[in-house]
Amino acid sequence: QVQLVESGGGLVQAGGSLRISCAASGRTFSSYAMGWFRQAPGKEREFVAAISRSGTMRYYADSVKGRFTISRDNAKNMVVLQITSLKPEDTAVYYCAAGLSGAPIPDNYDYWGQGTQVTVSS
Repeated sequence: QVQLVESGGGLVQAGGSLRISCAASGRTFSSYAMGWFRQAPGKEREFVAAISRSGTMRYYADSVKGRFTISRDNAKNMVVLQITSLKPEDTAVYYCAAGLSGAPIPDNYDYWGQGTQVTVSS
């Protein structure tokens, strides 16, 4: 079993930047593709970004492309989402997830963190 813990969320003004991280337990971290999803109140969980096991392939939702950057450090068992040019509509709980594929579908991920709140003020 993989445990995922997100951190780094907070309150940021529109146009600002934020860096959120996901720390993973276990010795098989490099066997998993990693993804970030987000969920705003009353809305379905939404795909944000994903990264392949080796880190060579990265995928982004159209809504965040050019503003968000996903990266991973397998030696540190960590995944990072760097966010710039934040918009109020980016406000959501951001979840880190691990799965055997990097598909932009929640059902393709087996393990989830508890989420970290990102709030963007206007």
